[in-house]
Amino acid sequence: MTRIAGNRSLHSPGPTHVPDEVLNAMHRQPLDHGDARLGETIEAIETGLKRLLQTKEGEVFMFASNGHGAWETTIVNIIAPGQAALIPGTGHFSEQWAVQTEGCGRKAVRTPFKEGYPADPNDIEKALRADTKREIAAVFAVHTDTASSTTNDLAAMRAAIDASGHPALFVVDVVASLAAAPFAMDDSRANVVVGASQKGLMSPPGLGFVAVDQLAREVAAANPAPRYYWDWKRRQASYSYNKFCGTPPQNLLFGIEAALELLFREGLDQVFARHALLSSAVHAAVECWSREGVISFHCRVPESRSVSVTTIEMAKGYDPEAMRSVARERFQVAVAGALGPQTGKAFRIGHLGDLNAPMILGALAGVEAAMTVQGIPFGRDGVQQAVACLAKG
Repeated sequence: MTRIAGNRSLHSPGPTHVPDEVLNAMHRQPLDHGDARLGETIEAIETGLKRLLQTKEGEVFMFASNGHGAWETTIVNIIAPGQAALIPGTGHFSEQWAVQTEGCGRKAVRTPFKEGYPADPNDIEKALRADTKREIAAVFAVHTDTASSTTNDLAAMRAAIDASGHPALFVVDVVASLAAAPFAMDDSRANVVVGASQKGLMSPPGLGFVAVDQLAREVAAANPAPRYYWDWKRRQASYSYNKFCGTPPQNLLFGIEAALELLFREGLDQVFARHALLSSAVHAAVECWSREGVISFHCRVPESRSVSVTTIEMAKGYDPEAMRSVARERFQVAVAGALGPQTGKAFRIGHLGDLNAPMILGALAGVEAAMTVQGIPFGRDGVQQAVACLAKG
């Protein structure tokens, strides 16, 4: 294989760029289960995640899994057989959560979804009011849908649940928003929060986690459904082997401990401000690219556009997959393809995690170069508009 000089720039919305400090922390020999240093690492991560999630109420459970594993542990613990989850339509990932809920033998109630728009909290209230038999045990809400790059209004969703008078738990997926956008579990009155390692946490894929408040733990304890590996009660232990229902993914944990330290050293307010600035630069570039009528934002509501990822549509007759291949293989910029109904019609630029202004500008320039090679019409000052946005700060 021919050597390629330099680094390939990774701009998917997950996995994301992993800092050297995290990679170096993972380059250690594993420890035996009884080694106090392993327990200290796990405790540091649990404490760090609670700080990041801004919760005193939530108890953290971690799993050797991706985000889908974190979904499944939530499904099997709080949705009893015969019960349902209400899943507001937000795009591909809300639909996948619904499909997985049904795959676990539970019911999924979906609200209507309009491509390019956030979920409507009024639909949540209507669905809960219609549930006179109280079959719905929880609302499963995706904060940022990575496929549609749309961020939903969690406060409005919580208000809709309250207005309905329904006792459903509020479960929030922050996989794509955690450590990129502000989120406070306790202030949002979320009962369960679902996350994963490979996005804003700047770590490799492989760790899913949930934070669970007292009410949700009580609901899970009363749930007669059989489960073993995903059981929260079984993981309420002090010994590392029992916490993970087997051997913990130690080297990944070493990396995540280092990643949390980096986030807190930068300061969470600064982390959120950096993501807001970098995303505004990407949005400025896409706005410029759209002037020729071929490129457009998938999310039609500017204030709902994510700080984590931007989904960019192409007009019929243009191939985003061919453009991605040129960007990756010729210009060493890896951007993501679209998912769900947008497959083959759009591409996605991830701008979360361990990124700075030069990395974003390089990604935008690489995409512009690939679009030029592919003969895709676009407004030619996109990178300059991003530079201007960054210069303003």
